[in-house]
Amino acid sequence: MITASTTHLVLIPSYNPGVKVYETVRSARQYWTHVWVVVDGSNDGSTEGLLAMAAEDAGLRVMVLASNQGKGSAVLYGLDQAAAAGFSHVLTMDSDGQHPAECIPAFMAESVRQPDAMILGVPVFDDSAPGLRVKGRRVSNWWANLETLWAGIGDSLFGFRVYPVEALRQVMRRQPWMRHFDFDPEAVVRLCWRGVRPVNLSAPVRYFRADEGGVSHFRYLRDNVLLTWMHMRLFVGFALRLPVLLLRRASKRC
Repeated sequence: MITASTTHLVLIPSYNPGVKVYETVRSARQYWTHVWVVVDGSNDGSTEGLLAMAAEDAGLRVMVLASNQGKGSAVLYGLDQAAAAGFSHVLTMDSDGQHPAECIPAFMAESVRQPDAMILGVPVFDDSAPGLRVKGRRVSNWWANLETLWAGIGDSLFGFRVYPVEALRQVMRRQPWMRHFDFDPEAVVRLCWRGVRPVNLSAPVRYFRADEGGVSHFRYLRDNVLLTWMHMRLFVGFALRLPVLLLRRASKRC
């Protein structure tokens, strides 16, 4: 059943996703009226296929960036377009089929109930999940919770989540980071600093093998160096904001 909305849309950043992107988009459209794809300089032939799908589907919009700029940049481009079109919230999901389209209505409904919050997916892994990836994300999650004084971030890396558009645009416009792979964890930390509450909902995640059409752009050394640099920046910001965060935490206990 497709849910109609004038305030919430599904936003899918896409970079060389392989054939899984078509299944991802079709699945999202089964559950939501407005699905937008930002093609981040793909050169794998998926751009043409997506544009052909959009030509036959009024609920699908495909925007193409001329060069690869990074996930965060693609999301920001989509946020700007969403704001211009009058949307207040976006649900972001990856293009590679790992995220559960069937959870879109529940996440959107929770966002409608709590519009000032960000609705964060907490991944439920199955046997397809690489053990190193599952264990490694615990480190990033620990740092994200420290940097927010345990504000309630269930998972800092899982990109299936609903953001308030204007709050995230303002955060991203005020600093030069959050443009690449490090977008997801930095977004939740900085939004928490801004006072946007995290609300956690469980969501299954599946990792596809190459013979199943799975495509991964994760590079263990490169991306963990990027995450380490990100948390170094955030820790400095955390230290500067610590008095404010402590006061906010104390006021919630009263």
